[in-house]
Amino acid sequence: MPTSPQRVLLIEDDRLQVRVTEQLLANARMERFEVDWAPTFEDGLQKLLTGGYAACLLDFQLGERDGLELLREARAKGNDTPVIFLTADSSEKVDAAAMEAGASDYLVKGEITPRVLERSIRYSLKLGEAMRELRRLATRDALTGLLNRRAFDALLAEEVDRARRFGHPLALIILDLDHFKIVNDTYGHPSGDAVLATAARVLESEVRTIDRVARIGGEEFAVLLMETEAKDAFFVARRLVDVMRGKPMTIGKNTTITVTISAGVAALPRYGESEAAFLAEADKALYTAKNGGRDRAVLAS
Repeated sequence: MPTSPQRVLLIEDDRLQVRVTEQLLANARMERFEVDWAPTFEDGLQKLLTGGYAACLLDFQLGERDGLELLREARAKGNDTPVIFLTADSSEKVDAAAMEAGASDYLVKGEITPRVLERSIRYSLKLGEAMRELRRLATRDALTGLLNRRAFDALLAEEVDRARRFGHPLALIILDLDHFKIVNDTYGHPSGDAVLATAARVLESEVRTIDRVARIGGEEFAVLLMETEAKDAFFVARRLVDVMRGKPMTIGKNTTITVTISAGVAALPRYGESEAAFLAEADKALYTAKNGGRDRAVLAS
């Protein structure tokens, strides 16, 4: 069964070069390509930012502007599509500038053959996959697949700043598994890991897709609720506590245990002017929940 063609964005202001490149791709032997052409800097950037392409072939010079500027702008806006520069300039200076801007390869127009271009695209796709996986590993907790502490801290700073600038509500729930040390001591660390992974799945399944869940410590989790007022966040936290209590977890072959959580809730703009103060208020509420008997949610006051 034939595979679907790879969508390639060609950003090039020379119509003749467009036809040459399309012919080179048509003569590829191992892959099929579908070319979408953008003749200007603005059109090319707009299309590239959609993220709908396997790779991008980018002309180094685009009228009065250049491909380096376009690539830097695309990367700054979070686009990670593999980009291959096409240029008539073979100098090492241009080569280095392209790589520094985030290009995955650099080809000199007069030296390109179908085999060279196809190999460059395939290499760029593999490199892009590897880089995305590295970024995922750098931001994800290995056990649960949730955001890790480093990624959470960065996200929290961004969202607190956005909420402060635009006056939007933002809520934070810090949750801790109750008596988790007893689980580890009684059933062993593999069972404890299974409980953490299950708890993570429960938390993710109970919040909206726009919200973010992170594992920020051993048995500690955080839920960042976008555009959410304090009273609504408290309702969510109480629901999470209830849901966790009501879902017995199976560990090993025949053992089922009930796990409970405690939760502390804070919300902007009511609590805290900075991410550190925001987090401290949620932590304080969590401490109150723990001291109040656990298996409950407390709203910062």
